[in-house]
Amino acid sequence: MRAVTSSLDSHGLRFAFGTLTVLPVRVSRWDREAARAGMLCAPLAGLVVGLLAAVPGSLLLWGGAGPLAAAVASAAVPAVLTRGLHLDGLADTADGLGSGKPAGEALRIMKQSDIGPFGVITLLFVLLAQVAVLQQGYARGWTHGAVAAVVAAVVARLALTLASRRGVEAARPEGLGAAVAGTVPVAGAMAVGLVVVAGCAGAGALTGGYGALRCGLGAVAGAAGAELLLRHCVRRFGGVTGDVFGALAETAATVALVVLALG
Repeated sequence: MRAVTSSLDSHGLRFAFGTLTVLPVRVSRWDREAARAGMLCAPLAGLVVGLLAAVPGSLLLWGGAGPLAAAVASAAVPAVLTRGLHLDGLADTADGLGSGKPAGEALRIMKQSDIGPFGVITLLFVLLAQVAVLQQGYARGWTHGAVAAVVAAVVARLALTLASRRGVEAARPEGLGAAVAGTVPVAGAMAVGLVVVAGCAGAGALTGGYGALRCGLGAVAGAAGAELLLRHCVRRFGGVTGDVFGALAETAATVALVVLALG
């Protein structure tokens, strides 16, 4: 916990918000220490993104637009606030993995500006799943939809914290992946994970019933799903890239949402 607390400084927050959102925050430092602090603060950026995503969804629901419109709005806001980089990373990673090529060739495919069939299909089903679960939440009430949007955004950024832990190498010598890979102490990453799971459970309690358990399990499942993808990408590509980080975020968010839909 001491490592986490010491990292909640202005440089870490600037790095987290400046690299993970389009919010007008200037990154004042771009070194390994700032990257470590920034990745430890990543779930805080997710909390802000999630809250901003919940606002239009709730307003549309209150205005009578219906749960589907509310769900689409809540799914669109995170994409806008990240310039679509996480979705782009998901598509590129899907193309790289789906190509079946050796690591070097797969990485080259991922750097191309176009999106291949694997990327298109993956984007389609991931976004459909996210909207479907958010729609189910808003159909139960604005609190359920809003909590789902917040949990998904926070867990997505938790996946980035965990993927930045020491022992995970970068696949390329440049880019965001190289800047943050291996910067976060394992103990710090685990501590952040526990805080996020507890926070998600607390948010779930607002929905009553088994909401706390469902949201806590959603956070754990989202992190676990992202971890499985991370290990696969490390085996295939030799490490992580910025695209892989985007894929991890979207995977964690989607798995967490699917768990929230259960029961």
